[in-house]
Amino acid sequence: MASADSPGHTSDRGLGHERKASPTGAYVAAAGVVIFTIAVFLDWFTVPDADESVSGYNTDGVIPFTAYLGIGLVVALLYAISRARGRQHRGLTLATMAVGIAAVLLSLSNLFNATGIPDSDVELDVSIGVWIALLGSIVWSIGAGLLAKEPEGDDDWHGARDTLGHGHNH
Repeated sequence: MASADSPGHTSDRGLGHERKASPTGAYVAAAGVVIFTIAVFLDWFTVPDADESVSGYNTDGVIPFTAYLGIGLVVALLYAISRARGRQHRGLTLATMAVGIAAVLLSLSNLFNATGIPDSDVELDVSIGVWIALLGSIVWSIGAGLLAKEPEGDDDWHGARDTLGHGHNH
């Protein structure tokens, strides 16, 4: 347990010796968000008996909102890479992964039933946009997961202390 005599961190290590997170996961997540965002503007559904199609943008407002939220999270991740001590902020990375998983579920749900189109007698076929959104959201989630497994700059990554703050001093 941390106290004035025994802080919850090792102060005898310089910042130059800390492990830094590889930014690869953030870049993979960014690529997934870009793919998902592009998919929003593609055709998600077509009406087989007519020459009509509906984009993800026009299907349900949650779809573009999810893309815009992903863009904001990726901008924050890239900022954290440049500013955070361990090149990531674990909470931000996990939030990015959670929204990526939600985007996967949103894409999957649209494979079975158009979420923003009221049930009617009109039959709809799934178009390429839903599949591309699914691919992008999976890449997004995997990228955030890759970053989440990287060190955050926490002292317990040094091996000098366990999670309760007990351990060996160097």
